[in-house]
Amino acid sequence: MITVLDTTELEEGSCKGLEIDNKYLFAVKKDDQIYLYWNRCPHLGTPLEWEEDKFLDPDGALIQCFNHGALFRIEDGHCLAGPCQGKNLQAVPFAIEQGLLMVNESDL
Repeated sequence: MITVLDTTELEEGSCKGLEIDNKYLFAVKKDDQIYLYWNRCPHLGTPLEWEEDKFLDPDGALIQCFNHGALFRIEDGHCLAGPCQGKNLQAVPFAIEQGLLMVNESDL
């Protein structure tokens, strides 16, 4: 297991981009739950954020791809609108141990 984030660094309603061995992910915290996804839009495979750690729409309700405006549910990464409608962000399995978010090397 590799530690990718100290969960105290992720405040409610915020996101954090993560890089592990040149692989890019991001974490989102909503309703005291953490979600972890690959930082890749299913439309073109491009990174989602427009600025460091900026992955949410202006209301903070949805994940937004800032290249083409696609909108994704935070809870499951399902695309609700945009060129990849009906597709999903790819979730990354993780565990939280003693406040540290960890992933298996084999999942990276």
